[in-house]
Amino acid sequence: MFTLPHLKPIKTYKSIALLTSGGDSPGMNPAIRGIVRTALNSGIENVYGVQRGYSGLIAGDIHKLTSRSVTNIVQRGGTMLKSARCLEFKVPQIRAKAAEILKEKGIEALIVIGGDGSMTGAHLFTEETGIPVIGLPGTIDNDIPGSDDTIGFDTAVNTALGAIDRIRDTALSHESLFLVEVMGRNSGFIATQVGIACGAELVVVPEYEFDLHDLCVTLAKQRANKLGSSGIIVIAEGKDPGLTSRIAYQLEELGQEPKICILGHIQRGGSPSGHDRMLASCLGASAVQYLLAGYNDIMVGVQQGAIIDIPLRKVITDTKTLDQNIFAITTLLHK
Repeated sequence: MFTLPHLKPIKTYKSIALLTSGGDSPGMNPAIRGIVRTALNSGIENVYGVQRGYSGLIAGDIHKLTSRSVTNIVQRGGTMLKSARCLEFKVPQIRAKAAEILKEKGIEALIVIGGDGSMTGAHLFTEETGIPVIGLPGTIDNDIPGSDDTIGFDTAVNTALGAIDRIRDTALSHESLFLVEVMGRNSGFIATQVGIACGAELVVVPEYEFDLHDLCVTLAKQRANKLGSSGIIVIAEGKDPGLTSRIAYQLEELGQEPKICILGHIQRGGSPSGHDRMLASCLGASAVQYLLAGYNDIMVGVQQGAIIDIPLRKVITDTKTLDQNIFAITTLLHK
């Protein structure tokens, strides 16, 4: 359960809009539902959905949503509003054009669900145009500063964990070593949590440096000393897309026969977990309440179970770090 803020409404809005931007994440639909229904039940007359993120905003692809529009979406993965990455939105003149489109439609505020790039766009947009904006952290990577959790992270971890549990079955049957690459962009949050939960023999994340040759030699020695043993190595995709292949190559040079499994976009799909549905619903409802309480240029996140607000400027300038003590558990639990 989450602790929600006690906010007093001091502003009124006739029309607001919302969009999902960047990579999709399970739980975006419950967040959309939370925003739409809270807004309509709080006296906001019109709620508009922007199709395909900032790209749709620029194109004026904006449509009215009703309470019925968001019926039966809470269990669906992805985003009913579609999503896209939009490099054009980095241009100030394009953001000004987007503001004019909103004003022409009588839309007075915007709620943005997405990752760090989306939060950057949201901050610049409100700073330059004066249109109130609230951000929500929607990314499986869990790398958004200021929030302990992001919409989609829990589902992605459980999806990866389910896949690795199945891989473990065949690894045990054939006494094989599997290198399993998970998503996370430049962070190791997914890899660390999945690695601990699946009992991985080793977890490799971009936050901590390591010597590739020494790592592979150590792995080969461990395998040689444990004849007939299987193994799972969880590797975060990190900044180097070729890392998993290079680890496999060096292990082969040392007489091992590792198998590579890249989980990829399966981690973004699927029905959101109960945790993500609850988190997204609370964040969506709270975003509207923060708007009505007069807040602007903030992201609504969660810290220690409490729904809180974080200035967008802080969100886009800070860096979320992987807890060293949590990562240390991955080594303490080795065989």
